[in-house]
Amino acid sequence: MEKTLVILKPSAVQRALVGKVIDRFQQKGLTIAGCKMMQLDESILREHYAHLVDRPFFPSLVESMTVTPVIVMCLEGVDVVAVVRAMTGATNSRVAAPGTIRGDLGMSGQENIVHASDSPESAEVELKRFFKPEEIFDYKTITFTSIYAPDDLRAKKQ
Repeated sequence: MEKTLVILKPSAVQRALVGKVIDRFQQKGLTIAGCKMMQLDESILREHYAHLVDRPFFPSLVESMTVTPVIVMCLEGVDVVAVVRAMTGATNSRVAAPGTIRGDLGMSGQENIVHASDSPESAEVELKRFFKPEEIFDYKTITFTSIYAPDDLRAKKQ
């Protein structure tokens, strides 16, 4: 089963949207395999956003991401990276499609509620950055067989 990282950013924490965002992922049928609150610092943000460190907006990104703790989650499901990316919407919330998390709940490119891994490879690296192996759990919910048809699972094993 594929796993991905989601960070509920300070904009979600400040606006009391954490429960609403988590509820959307659970209603979709995704499994929370790991979840914790943590305070980010510049060191981990420099690693996580290494591709943005030299950009002029990086200092404001650090300021934004450290204003409150964040919620980091490991979500699990079939094609979960693509599913979560579709659910989150465009980075700039003002242009994100209605029905997406950013489209429904955000108005900013930076204060855009969530971070989501952009590929299975990125997800693997990012999950190791934010979680110890023992903080990610492998279990099936009682509703698992109502969420996935046997063909969904067989197709992923091939």
